Amino acid sequence: MLVILASVTTFHIISTVLLFVSTISNAWWVSGNVYVGLWFACNSTCFPVINSESKGYLQAVQTTMILATILCCVGFIVFILQLFRLKQGERFVITSLVQLVSAFFIMIGASVYTAQHGNFQAKSFKDGNYGYSFVLAWIALPVTVINGLMYAFLRKCK
Repeated sequence: MLVILASVTTFHIISTVLLFVSTISNAWWVSGNVYVGLWFACNSTCFPVINSESKGYLQAVQTTMILATILCCVGFIVFILQLFRLKQGERFVITSLVQLVSAFFIMIGASVYTAQHGNFQAKSFKDGNYGYSFVLAWIALPVTVINGLMYAFLRKCK
């Protein structure tokens, strides 16, 4: 039981770190020496990412990634509270649901960015590749889903 708790806690911390790094850093799209993130495009200086024709999509990605990060943090707090407050069998249900909802928001944000990334950048940045922040967001998805399922499994363990 202690090993399972340690692994769940480790997965949760990994998921939270992945979400923070992917949401904050400016490397969702890389074009030459220019890094474009959810908030800024940077080379030697940074300037805001604003494109009027796709502003709604960009705000949807920003919102869902922020919500996923917040829910992941709230899930960890709920996990600690449930660990000591609830009896066996009732533990970790809420934490599991919070983690799965967080994974849902990650999936929405990363999917919208995948579908609409061409509209977020200026025309000079169209030729490029996905950056490490984008990859970290997609890696955070299965880690968060596995974490939510581990919480559901942990609920039944004695």
